[in-house]
Amino acid sequence: MLTSKPIDRRAFLGRSALIGGTAAAGLAAPHVARAQGQTTTWRVQTSWPGGIGLTTFKDWCSTIKEKSGGELEFTAFGANDVVGDFQLFDAVKNGVLEAVNPFTIYAQGIIPAAVFLTSYPLGLRNPHEFDTFYYGLGGLEIARELYAAQGMYFVGPIQHDANIIHSKVPIRSIDDFRDRKMRLPGGMVAEVFQALGAKTTVLPGSEIFPALEKGTIDVADFTGPAVNYALGFSQVTKYISMGPPGFMSLYQPVDLMDLTVGMDAWNKLSPQMQQFVEMETHAYSDMHHAAIQKANQEAWKKFEADGTEVTRLTQDDVALMTEVAVPIWFNWANKDANAAKVFKIQLDYMQSGSLGYVDPSLIEGLELTNL
Repeated sequence: MLTSKPIDRRAFLGRSALIGGTAAAGLAAPHVARAQGQTTTWRVQTSWPGGIGLTTFKDWCSTIKEKSGGELEFTAFGANDVVGDFQLFDAVKNGVLEAVNPFTIYAQGIIPAAVFLTSYPLGLRNPHEFDTFYYGLGGLEIARELYAAQGMYFVGPIQHDANIIHSKVPIRSIDDFRDRKMRLPGGMVAEVFQALGAKTTVLPGSEIFPALEKGTIDVADFTGPAVNYALGFSQVTKYISMGPPGFMSLYQPVDLMDLTVGMDAWNKLSPQMQQFVEMETHAYSDMHHAAIQKANQEAWKKFEADGTEVTRLTQDDVALMTEVAVPIWFNWANKDANAAKVFKIQLDYMQSGSLGYVDPSLIEGLELTNL
């Protein structure tokens, strides 16, 4: 069983400060002698096909060699540069890539519990809630155990943005999803929209634009406005559907990526470099999220200039979709003992005084059968 190392807060803050100056020399010093002529290079592919997400990822990767004192280097690749999005885990397990930066939901095919290691419809609704789950409620340790069974090391979650909906027709209530051809990432999200009458299909992000352009689909969920604008979505859709004010997405106002490393590559690092990568990933999550939120502010102006209409659903729609989603949560949790274990932690959190998302009446008659 692999467990996470305890994080030394002083070490973490010190390492995070490496971006800015003299601390870099202090960290690098113990490793320089070993690193000279011995740089370990990782090929790292992200799921970002373009936009601020890809730019931020590549910029971060370019800092690793200097911050590690030359001991480690990341060579960055965008979506599909080496393998397709849905082949990322095979590539990292087989050594074609040393590490990947996928949307965590893509792991659900090999790790059923992964549906709860990232956002799901109307579950945890703010970035700090998932950080609490991972770093405060044991989620990181569970994720690492599950990934280790697949020959991979789950370094940590990476926050990015909400998932918003672009469409060729206005979506003014959840009833408007009925009979729409809709791109979704599959799994639990797809089932919720199927329950609302949508005709769903699974596509990686890089294939959404051509599908909208050809009319293969007329509604698509993907990430936030900055990335989606860069991908050209305003050219092939007229509407964006949002949640009520303060709720950027009706169903997924937060979403996660991660850094996953092949176990062989991970085990070749020194313990100091392993801790460095863990801390860098944690710091990068904050930087990545903030960079995308900043870019979103300019993207909204661009969508408006292009004539895109933003429609907002209501709190009533949120409540109705939550009623649809809760039984689906339980169905997925009951498919796998590890999924149930992860979900129970989150369910307790959502029912607690801290959040209160799940009223007891919503789970009457529902139970977790394989804990």
